[in-house]
Amino acid sequence: MKIGVISDTHIPGKSEHIPAGILDAFRSVDMVVHAGDMVGLEAIGELEKACPKVVGVFGNMDDQAVREKYPAKQLLNINGFKIGIMHGWGAPANLVSILKDAFKEDNCDIIIFGHSHEPMNEAIGKTLFFNPGSATDKAAPYNSYGMIEIGDKINARIIKI
Repeated sequence: MKIGVISDTHIPGKSEHIPAGILDAFRSVDMVVHAGDMVGLEAIGELEKACPKVVGVFGNMDDQAVREKYPAKQLLNINGFKIGIMHGWGAPANLVSILKDAFKEDNCDIIIFGHSHEPMNEAIGKTLFFNPGSATDKAAPYNSYGMIEIGDKINARIIKI
């Protein structure tokens, strides 16, 4: 299974659209995960045109329409791997601790998150913490998105744009 991962698109606001290169890349995935701070549902509409299966969570900046469509936290089971998805909140320095606490009973193999706009692809203990960064925020260290391939293991990578 191939999963495209995006977060913190802030559309409209940081950008009017998801970058075309990301949409092109997502045409070849089985699922897209948006880890929150879409702001409005416009970003989801663009993603669904590239890949019909879009899973998401709401973030702290999302409007009511997003909050009605998506939960704050999701758990997926793909090929026997547990995947936690949550946007995150609070100071970026405490983000991993906040996520560990939020998923402490779930035994996740990977936790996909956003909020900090800083890419992260790091195993801490037995859990991979994966933040694709922001595809649109010019204040991010660089713009990026993620790709995760799940077969008999998890292979995750950050892609700079």
